[in-house]
Formats: sequence, C-alpha cells, structure tokens
Amino acid sequence: MRRAQLDIQLKTPDQIEKMRAAGLVVAEALQRMSAAVAPGVSTADLDAIAEATIREAGAIPSFKGYHGFPASICSSVNEQVVHAIPAASQVLREGDLISIDCGAVLDGWHGDAAVTVGVGEVDPALSKMASVAEDAMWAGIAAAARGAASGRGRLTDISHAVESAVRRGGRYGIVDGYGGHGIGTEMHQDPHVLNHGRPGKGPRLVPGMALAIEPMITMGSPRTVELSDGWTVVTRDRSTAAHVEHSMALLADGVWVLTAFDGGRARLGELVTARQPAGSPAI
Repeated sequence: MRRAQLDIQLKTPDQIEKMRAAGLVVAEALQRMSAAVAPGVSTADLDAIAEATIREAGAIPSFKGYHGFPASICSSVNEQVVHAIPAASQVLREGDLISIDCGAVLDGWHGDAAVTVGVGEVDPALSKMASVAEDAMWAGIAAAARGAASGRGRLTDISHAVESAVRRGGRYGIVDGYGGHGIGTEMHQDPHVLNHGRPGKGPRLVPGMALAIEPMITMGSPRTVELSDGWTVVTRDRSTAAHVEHSMALLADGVWVLTAFDGGRARLGELVTARQPAGSPAI
C-alpha cells in the first residue's frame, strides 16, 4: 500500500516484524564495530567486521554495490560527514571521531543505522557534539510517535524536534541537503526527512510509516563539499562532524525503533509499541 504524491510505502505489522529482523542485524554489526574502534584500527578492518556479521546472519550488506559503492559501511572520520569509503590506509588515531553507517537487507527488507564513536581519549567538546546529535535523533523519533498517536502529526514535526534539540545543545551546524528517509523494501524511499524546519508541514504521520531519522551536525559551518571519489562528503571548513541514525516504524500502539536492541524503550518508555517486549536488552 502506498500513499499518493510522495509514494510513501505503508507497511503491515507483519512486514514491520520483518524489518525488525533486518534492524537487529544492523544493531549487532554496529555493536561489534563500536567495540573494535581503537587507535591503530583501520576503517577497512571495521568494514570486514560489518560484512562478516551481516552475512553470518543470512543477510546482505545493503550498501555494497549500491550505485557502485564498494563497501558494507560508510566510515566517516573527523571532518568527513557521511559516505566515506573504508580503506586500509585510513587508520584511526587517538582523539578521532568516527561515524559508522551500516545497512542490511534480510528477506527483502532493509535496516539502516549509524553511530558516532570516539577513538580513545576524545576532546570533551567533540563527545558533547556526538551526544547532542544522539539526543536530537531521539527527540525526532519521540515527535513522530506523539504525532502519530495524536492523529495530528506531520512529517516536519520530526524535523523541528531534531533542530530544536540541536539548538538547545549548543552552537552547531546542521548539515543541509542530507537527512533521513523512508525505508522498507528499498533502503531509500519517500519521504525525505529534513533535520530542520517548521512543524506542521508535509504528510501525516500514520501507522505503517517506517523512517530512518539521521541528524548530521558539525562543530562549525553546515556547508559541505563532495570529494573527487564521488562519495565522501566533508565539511567545507574542515570542522569535525557527527552522524547518528536509527530506523523506526509507527504502529497503531506506538513506535518501534527497529535498529535498537531494546526497541527504543530506554529512551522512549511507554511510547514504544507492545510488540517490543519490555524486558529486551538495550544496546
């Protein structure tokens, strides 16, 4: 079933269960990679961990081969915002900040999530930026859940919640031109989810919608440039960036954060659907 105009794919509860299975594969891959992040580890090493984890689960890395992308993760370090290609030559150093974006497809359904991880001892200002990005992501997810529950929510309520949380957190650049998206039988679907904007605009938030919410913020200017590899996006002023993401779905009785082990319950409480057991472990 698809909504008109933006071609938004609405999922049944059973289809969302299948997306949850794909999301858990992504969650496991990100957990293993996060544990492996350390000085001396290359981004190619992390990519190998991701691919092995995804394939062990019977899934397929959804990034690999996507429009020619050569790897299973995007591994964006410091001024790299998103879409950086893993390489054996890119070795992590003490104090780096790395954003790891990972996707998997299982039984035809996609999961997509990202984390930002510090390498060893990191400047507290950078750690705070990463925390602000994560808080903003959860604020956006909570806004989606409340909007769907009220029956009055609109897509840009998410955007406004993300932006407001970032602004409360400090003076950060909110990267323009990149944001969240619908997700389901394809990794990227309608609608595009901006990380800034006025509330009350766009399509209604309704059960069956599945969205990837992904703030990208910087320590400086929000302006970016794409490098000559055709993929890597960096901050124009070379300030450090953070990127986080979860895939979530709206059901009749709440939200389900499909790429969080606990379904989002630790951060969202009773906003989480009863389909997510209350005792499930947190990531």
